[in-house]
Amino acid sequence: MASLNAAQKRLGAVATLLTAQLCAFAAAGSAEHPRLLLAADEMRELEDSWAQSPLFASAVRRAEQRIAPHLEQLPDVPRPADPGGGYTHERHKANGIVIAEAGALFQWTGDAAYAALVRGMLFAYADLYPTLEAHPQAKKQAPGRLFWQHLNESVWLVYAIQGYDAAYDALDEADRQRIESRLLRPMARFLSHESAHVFDRIHNHGTWATAAVGMTGYALDDADMVQAALLGTRGDGEGGFLAQLRQLFSPDGYYLEGPYYQRYALMPFVVFAAAIERNEPQRGIFAYRGGIVGKAIRTAVQLSYAGRFFPVNDAIADKGLDTVELDHAIAIAYARDGDPAFLSLVDAESHLVLTGDGYRLARDKEAGLEKPFPFASRHFRDGAAGDQGALTVLRTGRLPGHSALVFKATSHGMGHGHFDRLHWLFYDNGAEVVADYGAARFLNVEQKDGGRYLPENATWAKQTVAHNTLVVDGQSQFGGNVRRAEGTWPGGHYYAAEDGVRIVSAFEDAAYPHTALRRTMLLIDWPTLDQPLVVDVLRADSAAPRRFDLPLYFKGQLIEAAPRLDAKQTLAALGDDSGYQHLWLLGAATAPAAAPVAITWLQHGRFYTYRVVANAGLQALFVRVGAGDPAFNLRPEHGFVFRAERADDLVLVAVLEPHGEYSGAREYTIKSTTQIADVQRFGGAGKDLVVVTATNGSQLAVALAYDGAPDRRHAIAARGRDYQWRGFHHVFGG
Repeated sequence: MASLNAAQKRLGAVATLLTAQLCAFAAAGSAEHPRLLLAADEMRELEDSWAQSPLFASAVRRAEQRIAPHLEQLPDVPRPADPGGGYTHERHKANGIVIAEAGALFQWTGDAAYAALVRGMLFAYADLYPTLEAHPQAKKQAPGRLFWQHLNESVWLVYAIQGYDAAYDALDEADRQRIESRLLRPMARFLSHESAHVFDRIHNHGTWATAAVGMTGYALDDADMVQAALLGTRGDGEGGFLAQLRQLFSPDGYYLEGPYYQRYALMPFVVFAAAIERNEPQRGIFAYRGGIVGKAIRTAVQLSYAGRFFPVNDAIADKGLDTVELDHAIAIAYARDGDPAFLSLVDAESHLVLTGDGYRLARDKEAGLEKPFPFASRHFRDGAAGDQGALTVLRTGRLPGHSALVFKATSHGMGHGHFDRLHWLFYDNGAEVVADYGAARFLNVEQKDGGRYLPENATWAKQTVAHNTLVVDGQSQFGGNVRRAEGTWPGGHYYAAEDGVRIVSAFEDAAYPHTALRRTMLLIDWPTLDQPLVVDVLRADSAAPRRFDLPLYFKGQLIEAAPRLDAKQTLAALGDDSGYQHLWLLGAATAPAAAPVAITWLQHGRFYTYRVVANAGLQALFVRVGAGDPAFNLRPEHGFVFRAERADDLVLVAVLEPHGEYSGAREYTIKSTTQIADVQRFGGAGKDLVVVTATNGSQLAVALAYDGAPDRRHAIAARGRDYQWRGFHHVFGG
């Protein structure tokens, strides 16, 4: 108790001293700081108005409540010992945020106690940092000093430099010298020139590092530091922030590591861009490369459903629009273009950042200016030039429970990519229906390998059989080799969205030797059915007979299967490697060529029937994730593997039909059985025709031609009718 009282007295004395210093600075007309996400002129403009916004004032009060305990205790700055999730890791991570938030509160409230907190914490780190070497828990990743990897050190500095910048004018020259010489400059030097292999890398780790060092350079008025951040340690523009903007985003604002890492990398991109704009507006950073920062923000929002990002590649499924990265991105985007649709993405004061941009977002939301965000079908090209595949989102229906189909035909996505080309996901009725496992990782859970990616991320989550795409001869695409996968990408993309029909198509001819794959998927509004229909046409052309496996992983409870499944009384793994060793075989059924296999499951109060037919006999293998997992790291999710043995030219057609409604609370069931009576496929040279017949006799026909000529006429005769169309596709009877 005595030490706590002494700490409180010291903090109070420092606050009193800083208040006196502030008065002296104000009398001298000092207005140079803050200069990062806050600015001196902005704070003067808003000091008399921000409290009039109940939403923003509430955000300030929430921050005050979070920071209050830290005002009554000495800084807890332990010597680094733990990996992600451990006490020292989490304490240092939280301290960086406290420094930033206390600095912001000092600016908004003028209370010198917050500046005293920033000063005390930075003093403690200035004492600790010079004594540190590589982190004791460093493994393969580039190590940090405070943290087990360099990346976390960069994140910490992005936050801490904001707090220092905000409290700068409350510190005297001796304070600044101590903090800068012992902490900020050594850390910036370590993150940049002493770790050039990370800093100059075109990757999210490099993005965080350049943002941290560049923002520090602006706060310290160090032009050389800013130059290194913008152009790389060599100053030639091959590394650095501008190179990151040129190479990591496609012209559509798609980030090559996928939506999850687009969310993560977005924060350093947007906060450093805001700092650049504030300090060097002549650079026109928000106009750079056609306004790529703004495009990246909009694209990140489009790559979500019900507030959660599509979990392709290494991803944790619970990340979404309510993360701090999007809090900053949305505020900065709204400040730049004033689009009222951004206002609809803020649903609580907890997602307001304590900046002038955050204040204006709150003010205009309270004024009722918001409009719905225009979620729509979009074809997001991949690669810096937009020529390395695409991630396509097909949407139909009204928010919030609309249908969305995600089709992945992108480049590999560097080290966070999965071997899953021509893979798809489906969302409906506000829930994930056809699923992606994402990453095998328990983020920041110390017991699970220190919160790192688990071994099963490589042996299961990245493997092709873990995804809803074709596996050839039981092997993963490219033999599971990242270097091979990085050298190529899917081609032949076709995309259209009009008149109730949304379609995407692509081919992949490098993933497996002597085997070419083509997949075409449609999301169709068919008035005969109550919900949109998914039609999937998958072709595999091989120089020799192969074994083809098509997995389908779904969320929900299996209701029925036809043919009836033969349940296994003794569980065994489906295979020995390439991810098959992690699949328990629960049951199996067999259907001859051209005969359908149909399964129905229930998810989130709606039924889903998936019907598949092929030009070869099919086995339906009911599987569950979890075999070969002695540490129980894998989630026990389930799915089907549809297998065709010894086929060389496989054509497989699948239809997913959402239908009916179930309520356990109200005890009713509506339309639990399928409304589709038959699915048939007819072929021609380079063409396919899929005819779907409903139980009421109405028909829908999807015609496809793969030659790519938009004006060429095509025809297929089937069921006593001549189907004629022009171009890649046509839907009859839709």
